[in-house]
Amino acid sequence: MQNMNQVKKIAISGIIIAVYIVVMFFTQSFAFGEFQIRVATSLYALASIYPFLIVPLGLANLLSNTLMGGLGWPDMIGGFVVGILTAGSCAYLRKTSIYLTALPIVFFPAVLVPIWLSCLLHVPYQILAVSIGIGQLIPGILGFFLVKYLEQPLARIAVN
Repeated sequence: MQNMNQVKKIAISGIIIAVYIVVMFFTQSFAFGEFQIRVATSLYALASIYPFLIVPLGLANLLSNTLMGGLGWPDMIGGFVVGILTAGSCAYLRKTSIYLTALPIVFFPAVLVPIWLSCLLHVPYQILAVSIGIGQLIPGILGFFLVKYLEQPLARIAVN
């Protein structure tokens, strides 16, 4: 039975990574824009249901930045770290309240991503932090609704 649970975790992880990449592909016209509305980052909230998704969600961000970002290693590695921190915080904060799962989706990208983007794009940190934070409001809200409406159906898929 242990092997079956590992297979389920790997399969779910692969599906979530694929969904993240597909959503990024179809939303890249505004995911990399002035306000960076990255709808795919709402998937970080799923780590609050399945904590084993923390690293796969970081990998999904790394892959999307590799395939679509075009800003090189700092953006790829930074995206990976921000993805892990965001998904991990969603998983941790869910223990307190479902409403808190939206906060990391807004906070971590808004505070951390401008660190390297300001150097790469030669735009002041504060401007990037505000624009990314505004853009992440929609994914934060979507992440909350993902958890709210998918938590019970996904809990039925036993993956321990």
